[in-house]
Amino acid sequence: MYQPIDSDTICAISTPSGVGGIAVIRISGPQAIQIADTLWHGRKLAEVPSHTARLGNIIDNNGENIDSAVATLFRTPHSFTGEDVVEISVHGSQWIQRETINLLVQNGCRVAEPGEFTRRAFTNGRLDLAQAEAVADVIASSSRSAHRLASSQMRGEFSRNISELRDKLIEITSLLELELDFSEEDVEFASRKQLENLALKLHGKISRLVTSFSTGTAIKNGIPVAIIGEPNAGKSTLLNALIHDNRAIVSDIPGTTRDTIEDTIEIDGILYRFIDTAGLRQTKDTIENLGIARSYEALSRAKIAIWLISPQANREQIDALYDGIKNHITHHTTLIPVINKIDTIQDINRSSILSDYITLFQSKEHTNTGQNTTQETTNHNLTIATVTAISAKQETGLEDLKKRLKQYSATDNAQEADMIVTNARHYEALLHAKESIERVIAGIRNNISGDFIAQDLRETIHHLSTITGSITTTDILTTIFSRFCIGK
Repeated sequence: MYQPIDSDTICAISTPSGVGGIAVIRISGPQAIQIADTLWHGRKLAEVPSHTARLGNIIDNNGENIDSAVATLFRTPHSFTGEDVVEISVHGSQWIQRETINLLVQNGCRVAEPGEFTRRAFTNGRLDLAQAEAVADVIASSSRSAHRLASSQMRGEFSRNISELRDKLIEITSLLELELDFSEEDVEFASRKQLENLALKLHGKISRLVTSFSTGTAIKNGIPVAIIGEPNAGKSTLLNALIHDNRAIVSDIPGTTRDTIEDTIEIDGILYRFIDTAGLRQTKDTIENLGIARSYEALSRAKIAIWLISPQANREQIDALYDGIKNHITHHTTLIPVINKIDTIQDINRSSILSDYITLFQSKEHTNTGQNTTQETTNHNLTIATVTAISAKQETGLEDLKKRLKQYSATDNAQEADMIVTNARHYEALLHAKESIERVIAGIRNNISGDFIAQDLRETIHHLSTITGSITTTDILTTIFSRFCIGK
């Protein structure tokens, strides 16, 4: 297992592998400037002020010119790693990159392990652990919203929120433990009611962070949107229109789609993961039934479901399909009913048909929210959006549909970026912290010994501390940073 040796000077190529205009080679450590000067011909880097760039040449040990390059110097402690850092920008030839790395190794560098630069930034106090993990998220971000979220966390906004929670818990614990030191004198330094109120407040904040994980995951990986409906409703046509590609086979033959087809696209800075599904219907075809089962599985995982409906569908068909959809929703999902193929309806009938569907789905939404007196089973996980009409084939009405998607994507209206959890490790730690603070609240209410309450408070502090790295282990650090790319 890799053990960091901070006295080493490390080097790596920090730009993606392959041929490009330039490549950046990063050097960090106590001998970074001295080693770089062994192959650098230009003004000696040891004489150059921090945060300056110099043009020069890379010369090998035989005096052969390898490349003209630019060296940028960052002196300790004002660098990414907190150590002396030199970044050499060379032309993107793979041969030049290899030769430069070889020269650095020959003159005393060690090739960096994955994530070792960021790990040194953490070790040297330049970043806490949550910020360090956000570095990888910034690199991997594939949409504006994901980048905004990761950047906020890399700047430390999320960490500051966690630290505030931790500091308040330490304050509570200190008062309680001080009280225990004077237990024989029957002194109360903090009233149980005040402790309970503070614990409840902290529980609320931790619970909101736990709940935000589903939103954070959707922003990071793409909001899952299932496109559902009966066969020949136009699902594959809509997928192709949304992603501007012939990704799915379009056919008039019912049951063409036998499996789910996924693709992603960014709309107004938000990444969506669209899932085309098999048509929902009763059939004896074994293979098609497997596809339908996967359709319902995709629906159960979706944050938004676009339900394509034929203008000719009758009330009985819609009610039957609605019951099936409702019964397969396991978490909060927004259902967007969409009347497709409006190009096949005469203009004079369109508004009337749309009005009828709007009224129909408004009644179903009222049922879900308990606003009527029918005996129909409610599903409070389901929000039904206002009906919209499109022609997937003619690509009309798609802008309205996209606006509807953004309205219900729960990113713009979500908590601030510094209050959204995107990391599974953070989520797990917060779940444990939530359980511990719940034991604290129960202990206060049941008037149990302060020793036990203090122990649960210390456990809550411990779990929060693992998020920022105030408490951690070598194994955890090795696991986290091994997922980084080499050179970062």
